[in-house]
Amino acid sequence: QVHLVESGGGLVQAGGSLRLSCAASGDIFSIYSMAWYRQAPGKQRELVASVSSRGRIDYGDSVKGRFTISRVDAKNTVYLQMNSLKPEDTAVYYCNADIYWGDNGEPLDAWGQGTLVTVSS
Repeated sequence: QVHLVESGGGLVQAGGSLRLSCAASGDIFSIYSMAWYRQAPGKQRELVASVSSRGRIDYGDSVKGRFTISRVDAKNTVYLQMNSLKPEDTAVYYCNADIYWGDNGEPLDAWGQGTLVTVSS
């Protein structure tokens, strides 16, 4: 079994900052990419940011220059530093990881349970 556990969501005023964390645990062989997605009410889930095991980073257009993704492989953890938050950033943020698990390195598209970020105007 593999689990992703997110933390760090909450309520913040516009212009403020939050830092999300996501830790992967379980019978992990290796992790390829780690990413953050978000889903606002009535909208489709969208990519916020991703980072591969080789360090390639991609951001959604709406968060470029404001959010920073990073990962610490020794901790199987990915972070999302969110600055200059706007009300339109309000959403449930989900952690995602492409994990190879178990003795045979079976691929797994793992998701966390989500953490709510609310930005007030």
